[in-house]
Amino acid sequence: MVDANSGFYKTLRHDIGKFWGPVDLGLHLSYKYSSLNIGTGLLAGSIFPGSNRLIFTGISPCWHGFYISSMGGAGLVFDNLGINMLSITGKASTPSVLYLNRIHGEEIQVELRPVKVEEVWEQGRKGIYAMMQHALNEFGDRYQEEPRVMAVGPSAMYSDIGAICSAPIKKGVITFVDTWAGRGGFGTKMLMEHGIAAIIYGGTFMDEDFRDRKVADAWFEDRYNKKLSVKDLEATTKYRFDPNFNTGGTFGVNYATLGDWTTAFNYRTIYWAAEERKKLHKEFILDHYLKQFNEETIIPKQYKNCGEPCAAVCKKMQDEYKKDYEPYQTMGPLCGIFDQRAAEKLNSKADSLGFDGISIGGFLAWLMDCMDCDLITPEELGIKDKPKFSPENFDLVKDSMHNANIGVALLEEIVKENSKIDLTLGARKLARAWAKERSKDIMDKFVYTAFARQGWMVPNQYWTPGVLSPMGIMGKYYNDYGREFISPRKLGQLSATRMKKEFILDNLGICRFHRAWAEDIMPDIVQELFGDKELFLKAIDLAASRINSRNSSVFWESERNMDYVYTFLKKKQEAVTDNEELNDWIARFEENKHDAAYDFWYDIHKGIHESLREFPV
Repeated sequence: MVDANSGFYKTLRHDIGKFWGPVDLGLHLSYKYSSLNIGTGLLAGSIFPGSNRLIFTGISPCWHGFYISSMGGAGLVFDNLGINMLSITGKASTPSVLYLNRIHGEEIQVELRPVKVEEVWEQGRKGIYAMMQHALNEFGDRYQEEPRVMAVGPSAMYSDIGAICSAPIKKGVITFVDTWAGRGGFGTKMLMEHGIAAIIYGGTFMDEDFRDRKVADAWFEDRYNKKLSVKDLEATTKYRFDPNFNTGGTFGVNYATLGDWTTAFNYRTIYWAAEERKKLHKEFILDHYLKQFNEETIIPKQYKNCGEPCAAVCKKMQDEYKKDYEPYQTMGPLCGIFDQRAAEKLNSKADSLGFDGISIGGFLAWLMDCMDCDLITPEELGIKDKPKFSPENFDLVKDSMHNANIGVALLEEIVKENSKIDLTLGARKLARAWAKERSKDIMDKFVYTAFARQGWMVPNQYWTPGVLSPMGIMGKYYNDYGREFISPRKLGQLSATRMKKEFILDNLGICRFHRAWAEDIMPDIVQELFGDKELFLKAIDLAASRINSRNSSVFWESERNMDYVYTFLKKKQEAVTDNEELNDWIARFEENKHDAAYDFWYDIHKGIHESLREFPV
């Protein structure tokens, strides 16, 4: 535990059994110390692929409740500190870089050094990357092995959705394969609540990690009749290369399979006929946006990993640009951008400023929609032009870049003093103020989940009611996000189950891209290595129950949220006409949309609460 105010630190020890990992321990510390907690699972440094994820927990500045975010690969270097978790309390009197180093068995070296953040953000690669480079320049020569740096950008100062970024360092150079703790605004928390602009860490401490491949292979052969490496290779096909679609990664496979599930232009496509969506998907995405990706990334095999050896090689690169589905969807088709050059420009700007890509993309798409509908003028947002926000006569290259330039201008306005777009207290508060001053139509075009009085989150980019569920944590995958129609109460129950399965991975610091085997076998491996599988699973259930006991989800405030669900139901009816419950819900929405939406939302809520009780009935 490091007090950022004084620089004092102490080590706390917790018995395995009382706590099992960064989720249940982070939950305990967050409410006790108001800390930002950064930790690995018990299997960090082991031979299990994907086991070196760095897990961030704390009270989120944008969600306004306990939140969990994670960063790929960054736990491998963290493990060399010989600790499982770093908890930051207090606030530095001036923005600072936190230095952590441990040489063999010595005590961890801790130092706080002030940094002029706004000067540094203007250097080199700018923003968050300049802050990483600054920390490396200041402290890099103290490490015997390559360290790693986590940093924040200007978004952490000017919004509640600042993210934390890191990238592997090779031969003293920060690579372009950046990894993010994006969701939850923990960059904002790190800077504004604790005064930390960057953390550089590493060391040479050697602990006893599980490295016995023969034993691990025996476990996997008993369960799957396959060795660990073979099972993992099979489980990560989508993220590496899927021959069924001749593409790979979340970007490639998701866009190859979307079809008429495509959402674009701030979700306006949910109101279109299926044939219109299919046409947009083929002409704008398959034949251009995805085609560019396949030609530039998949065919030349520009694949990287996040900093740990992993068969998934899920980081799909195009030179210095990393292509993931969700940010390239929110700052892609959702913003009326269907060309890689335009999407690269907007995404790289948002990354440099340090924003959560999903949330800022959904926010920008909403602003563009409002401008196109003349609810807000460009001048009122500090910019000059309106977007091209319709597929009619849309020039894929020219109009995509036009919209990207508008997005960049909006981002630059957000991170200014006395900005016309004040995101320091969040987009939901801003939307509410505009709706009261002008028209509720402004808020009704904004798709987000609401929590407590000001908490908000742009949903994951799947057209399904599950992403708008009233769970205690949203914006992650702690909910069912499949495309099948599920009765809302059952949807709540399945979302609760999904949350607990995801907690197994997060509490062990394992990447969810390996979930096809990790959710299943990891509790048994915990039994083999640490004993008492049942106590581990009970801790998972208890953590989920405790988070749900503080669940302050708010009913959908936006009309488009209700339409998101209603149009999903109508779309399902096109394929399934004999489902009585589906037909009944559609009839209720058609009779009174608001009443039906209330009932649907509360039925999900019921399923969640009855499933996450500490003592189920």
